[in-house]
Amino acid sequence: MRWKHRPPGSNWGDFGADDEVGRLNMLTPEKVLQGVAEVHEGRSFCLSLPLDYPGGNALNKLRHPPRRFTSGRAATPNCNFPLQRLNPQFTDVVSDDAVLLFTQYSTQWDALAHVGGLFDADGDGVAEPLYYNGWRAGEDILGPRGSEDALEGVEAKRLGIDKMAETAVSGRAVMIDLEKHCGHARELIDHARLQSIMQADGIEVESGDMVCLYTGFADVVLGMQREPDAHTLENSCAVLDGRDAALLQWITDSGLSVLIADNYAVEAYPARPGTADHCCAALPLHEHCLFKLGIHLGELWYLTDLAHYLRANNRSRFMLTAPPLRLPGAVGSPVSPVALV
Repeated sequence: MRWKHRPPGSNWGDFGADDEVGRLNMLTPEKVLQGVAEVHEGRSFCLSLPLDYPGGNALNKLRHPPRRFTSGRAATPNCNFPLQRLNPQFTDVVSDDAVLLFTQYSTQWDALAHVGGLFDADGDGVAEPLYYNGWRAGEDILGPRGSEDALEGVEAKRLGIDKMAETAVSGRAVMIDLEKHCGHARELIDHARLQSIMQADGIEVESGDMVCLYTGFADVVLGMQREPDAHTLENSCAVLDGRDAALLQWITDSGLSVLIADNYAVEAYPARPGTADHCCAALPLHEHCLFKLGIHLGELWYLTDLAHYLRANNRSRFMLTAPPLRLPGAVGSPVSPVALV
C-alpha cells in the first residue's frame, strides 16, 4: 500500500488501490444512456475555442500559442510539393505540417497528474509530494533530471491524460448558466450563490453527471482577437470561490464526475487569502478536485452557442463526448468536445 492515511475529505482507495481515473469511474454505461436520451434534435455543438486563443501569454506566462511548421524534403518544404519531382508520372501535390503545442494553452483537460499536494500519507511526520490516490512525485510522476534535459518535460507514468482518454469521456452533462444571472461582471460564486442560481433555473446534478459552467469568459477572450488584456480578463465574469468550504463539500456530495468551465482555471486565481494560521493550497478547488477526489477539470471551453440554445429551449442537460488526446505521460491535453442535443 502506498499510503496509510488519506487526506481528509478525499476518496483515495474508494475505486481501488491502483485507480488512476477517479470519479470518471462514475461515467457508467447508464450515464452514457442517460446522455443519449437527451438527444432530441440531432444538433451538435463544437465546444472548443480555436487553439490559438487566447493569444499571447497574458493568462499564463509559462504557456505560449501553438507554433506551426512543416518538415522538409532536403531543402524544399513539404508544402504544396508536387510528387512529380520524385516521379514524372505522379500527379499528386502534398502538404504536411507539425505543431509545437502547450497542452494547456487553450481548451483543455487537466490530468490528475497536473496538481498534487504535500501530505503525510505514510505517517512518519513528514509531508511528501503526492498526487491523487497516493501516487508519488519522483516515482510515478517524473520530471527532467536537470537543466540539460529540461526539454524532455514531464512523464506521468501514472495518472496521465492517456488514462482519461481510455475512458472515452462520454455521458450526460449539465449546464449551469452563470452568465444568465451575473452577466460579464466579476463575481465570486460561493455555495449559496450557486444553489440560488441552480434553484432559479430548476437545475439538478445527479451522481455521474458532467457539470459545465457557462460564465461568458470565453466570449471576452474571443472579443480580444488574440491580443488579451490581463487586467480585463482578471476582472471579467463569474468564477467559483475555491476557498468556500461549503462549495467544495457540494462538489463532493453532488457526485459530479468532471467539472468544466469556459474560464481560465474554473476557480478564482489567485484565490482569496486563507486564514493566517493555516497553510493552504494556492488553488484550493484544484487541490480538492484533482488531488483529493480525482475529478478532472476542463478549462477555457467554448460553451456560448450551446448555453444560448439550452437557455432558449428551457433545457440544461445534453450529451457530451470529450476525450483528450491519448498522449502517454502528459499532464494535460487540448480537447475538441462535442455536445449533442
